[in-house]
Amino acid sequence: MSKARIEKKFAALRAADRAAFIPFIMAGDPDMALSQNILDGLPEAGADLIELGVCFTDPMADGPAIQEAGLRALAAGQTLRKTLSMVAQFRKKDQTTPIILMGYYNPVYAYGVADFLQDAQEAGVDGLIIVDLPPEEDAELCLPAKAAGIDFIRLATPTTDEIRLPDVVRHISGFVYYVSVAGVTGGSSGSSADISIAIEMLRNAAKLPVAVGFGIKTPEKAAKIARQADAVVVGSALIERLADNLPDEMSQKGTQNKQKAVKAVLALAKLLAEAVHKGRIAG
Repeated sequence: MSKARIEKKFAALRAADRAAFIPFIMAGDPDMALSQNILDGLPEAGADLIELGVCFTDPMADGPAIQEAGLRALAAGQTLRKTLSMVAQFRKKDQTTPIILMGYYNPVYAYGVADFLQDAQEAGVDGLIIVDLPPEEDAELCLPAKAAGIDFIRLATPTTDEIRLPDVVRHISGFVYYVSVAGVTGGSSGSSADISIAIEMLRNAAKLPVAVGFGIKTPEKAAKIARQADAVVVGSALIERLADNLPDEMSQKGTQNKQKAVKAVLALAKLLAEAVHKGRIAG
């Protein structure tokens, strides 16, 4: 059952007294083949879990880097169905690394919730983060996902107070994703003191591991967060590394140059993973 992958992963990490490294990449950026190569290479680079972005035309929670990644993916013809096929391809070689799809509800709604959950389960998806579905809409996807054995993970932010928090965590499973800054992806992260207080509050409320993301771009920052959190999420830094190493012409040609971009992304992922994994030792 897919749910077991996330639970087993965090149990193993807890036993080893280390935080998880969770990279985020956009499915289909800049094309499906290159994106698949990056996805397939992330576990060897040190990823403990993987967040796979689902491109959407109106990504309201994303900063410029991830917005541009989504536009590149859309321009290359990426769809939610193709994203599920990427997960299925990944599962042919890796049956242990959890994959969480992160995106917005519109593509799922257009796909059809029941069909989507069936196909996601068959592909090997372990969890969902749907940014624009609040707790009041749990019947739309959260509860059906849990019934299908797929974890529904929700964001908590610095503005999530003690009154709102019980509603936020009531039906979620897998882990809690703490957004360390009141803003979009790619900005600066919050202070260590504020993050520490938030992690403790979320652990007490949800009884689940807490992952921290948004604004974590360097190995040094990742290591610092790893001393407090159960997991560290890095997205924009990896997306920016990919964009910086793509050939100027966004075409289907230039395969050799694109493979250099894959290597550049995986090299940064490895540095970040090592920093996260050693964070508590360094601390």
